[in-house]
Amino acid sequence: MTSTTVQVPMPTIPRRRRSPEDVLAAAPVGEKKVLLAAPRGYCAGVDRAVIAVEKALEHYGPPVYVRKQIVHNLHVVSTLEAKGAIFVEETDEVPEGALLVFSAHGVSPAVVQSAEDRGLRTIDATCPLVTKVHKEAQRFARDDFDILLIGHEGHEEVEGTAGEAPEHIQIVNGPEDVDKVQVRDPERLIWLSQTTLSVDETMLTVNLLKERFPTLQDPPSDDICYATSNRQAAIKKIAPQTDLVIVVGSANSSNSVRLVEVALEYGAKAAHRVDFANEVDESWFEGVATVGISSGASVPENLVQDVLRLLAEYGYGQVEEVVTAQEDIIFSLPKEIRAALKAMGDPSQGRGGRGQRQDRTTLN
Repeated sequence: MTSTTVQVPMPTIPRRRRSPEDVLAAAPVGEKKVLLAAPRGYCAGVDRAVIAVEKALEHYGPPVYVRKQIVHNLHVVSTLEAKGAIFVEETDEVPEGALLVFSAHGVSPAVVQSAEDRGLRTIDATCPLVTKVHKEAQRFARDDFDILLIGHEGHEEVEGTAGEAPEHIQIVNGPEDVDKVQVRDPERLIWLSQTTLSVDETMLTVNLLKERFPTLQDPPSDDICYATSNRQAAIKKIAPQTDLVIVVGSANSSNSVRLVEVALEYGAKAAHRVDFANEVDESWFEGVATVGISSGASVPENLVQDVLRLLAEYGYGQVEEVVTAQEDIIFSLPKEIRAALKAMGDPSQGRGGRGQRQDRTTLN
């Protein structure tokens, strides 16, 4: 059987840029600086998932198949492809008996069953915070609740969560869907959410739902992940002080797209998302004194540093990091990888960090 890989475009060749002198002449500004948001970039769940694929390639050898993109970032996906990972859309594209990794966004029980039916060896790299939402869906479905899942229909995470209890779950895309919701018993009703949404928009949707259904219950704990909340809080802090915000992240990264929206909502005069530094348009710098920089939770730091180097060429060499939270959580690697590492005597002990974070808290 021929496997159909996910085609990921490589960075485009940089076009010829206008010189810094030409940009400055078009709209002179005073002192230039960069406000660099922190936290930014990789979260614990992304780190764990990427390392899981790297370790699988290292210990089992290529090819290692991955269902969907392991995380929503073009650079990460293309880098893993170069090492021997093969990204597919569905399990039936994977040769029987091969090794398949489930992405950080999670999968439905039907996908797990399909993999078992094909005799695939699997590694579940689902983010533990997504797994938490899956377990909540299972629990409340068992208790015969109607579940309102706030999230973007068609997103892999939402498909996976909804697949846990399709007969109990309705997807609510946002405030515009509130009037369409129909429930069996308002007394047995709870909301859950996709982990990478805008905190503000999610709560707007929840408040509108509660106007219709006053007895709507909240989830036992926040579903929007700590990393999403922290990155949005950092953007909110710097946005009012900026003329321009640049968010590094891919178009299919929900949390990266949300960062652009949050920046504009909280006062940035302009905000743009780029995958790579060569996508930055120097015309954005006209009349700009202060640039804000952040990155989505699936973005490696080297891509941010590329943008900072470009900004320095245009006079934005003064960089001030604005820290709004400290993140010190890492996750253990998937149990399948931990078992393999132990059997092979790997000294990393299945921890999800990259060596420099061995002093941080590790969660299973």
